[in-house]
Amino acid sequence: MFAAPLLALLAAYVVSTLSHPLNHASQKEDLGSKSLFPTPCFPALDFHKPLFLPKDNTQWWCDPSTEYAFVGFSYEVTACQSREQLHKEFKDIRDHFKSRYVRLYGACDREGFYDDIVDAAWANTLGVHALIWFGFNLDDIWIGRRDTLLAALHANPRAKFVTRVLQFGSEPLFDGVLPHDQLAEQVLLAKANLSSLHIPVTVSELAFGYQERGGAQDVLDAIDSINIHMLPFFAQDASTADQAWPLVQRDLQWFIDHGDGKKMYFDENGWPSVTSPSVQPNSPLAVADIPNEHEYYVLLDQHCQDLKSVVGGGVGWFAHIYSDNQEPGYGIYNANGQMKFPFAPRTHC
Repeated sequence: MFAAPLLALLAAYVVSTLSHPLNHASQKEDLGSKSLFPTPCFPALDFHKPLFLPKDNTQWWCDPSTEYAFVGFSYEVTACQSREQLHKEFKDIRDHFKSRYVRLYGACDREGFYDDIVDAAWANTLGVHALIWFGFNLDDIWIGRRDTLLAALHANPRAKFVTRVLQFGSEPLFDGVLPHDQLAEQVLLAKANLSSLHIPVTVSELAFGYQERGGAQDVLDAIDSINIHMLPFFAQDASTADQAWPLVQRDLQWFIDHGDGKKMYFDENGWPSVTSPSVQPNSPLAVADIPNEHEYYVLLDQHCQDLKSVVGGGVGWFAHIYSDNQEPGYGIYNANGQMKFPFAPRTHC
């Protein structure tokens, strides 16, 4: 039985939480804290959801400087996973791997699908890097996807509390979907559309995608964060994953030089365990196998301090991708649902 003073303390805390559920959200994630009081920033690993949503998300998210090292998985949705599967796999992503985010990849055009994403993310305390998927056919199907996603972000009351950023992608510059000035305009229009929801906007792209468009500085200036495709296997001087750090540094330095200090993430980020017709190296020395896929993530883990020190609050990295069922060769799980190698990267250092 609680003593009277403790009951009074708990009652006062509940009243305070309901009145000001997130009034200390500037606090940074404290992974070692065992306090009675929850860390009031989303999606910290020890975050506890409030009983009621706050009025807005302006003091909801953790400080970007805490979002370095491993942050989560790219997760392909082309299969239009059921609500049940999303809940099951998002729970695994959070509980097993201590992820804070999922970065969506591909597209599902089923009505209400993003509401299912929001529901699963909220239930499992995951933030979402949402995606307007352009595809590879150089058509305008992305326009309808853009409008559907923007509408869902406004209509679903929880969407702004799990959607960390809206991405245009994947690789629209590299694939030549839009001229860079038109892509920059789309980013600005989306930012205006989402301004009342305080959801930032970015582009999911390779360094080379910018470079081959003359740097596309207008796009870099327009985006709120820099979401980088880091795929050193495809470099012309690639060999084995344990030798890939200079390749990572080369692309990262380009974004440091041109990114005006913005927050950076490696979102499509990995090394394949197999080649396929669409996954072919540009170096005869590049090796695709499970040990090299594993070694690439070991390499990033070893350079945790280097990534933490990068301008903008450090670099947070995703593993591309959750399962080989989503994209052959890149999954942490194989097609039979078995882990291909031990995977427990650091979330802080």
